Amino acid sequence: MAELNRYLVQKDRERIENYIERRDLKMTESSSGLWFQILSPGYGELLKDNDRIVMEYSCSLLDGTVCYSSDDGGPKELIIGRSEMPAGLDQGLRMIKQGGKAIFIIPPYLAYGLRGDGNKIPA
Repeated sequence: MAELNRYLVQKDRERIENYIERRDLKMTESSSGLWFQILSPGYGELLKDNDRIVMEYSCSLLDGTVCYSSDDGGPKELIIGRSEMPAGLDQGLRMIKQGGKAIFIIPPYLAYGLRGDGNKIPA
């Protein structure tokens, strides 16, 4: 099972790298595998546990299929470190400040689904 997970993680990484290259994005990969591009850092201090935020967002697959967006459901209120959100989004939001804007590419093991260790993320 672990070998299969490593294979899937590598395939996802290749898809993400191809996507970034095709779109000529200037993204950086974090040590966890989260890809990010900070468009505007925002102001004040970095977001931290228990900070309450309201964010506008758009979430899509690499093929462009929009999964959900604040255009449809309105802005989303979250509490950093406490709200139900993918680990990758929590990590990414901690990189920006209030009013910041960023692009994140969250690999499946940091999103909903399987974690890098092969265990299911709790619902």
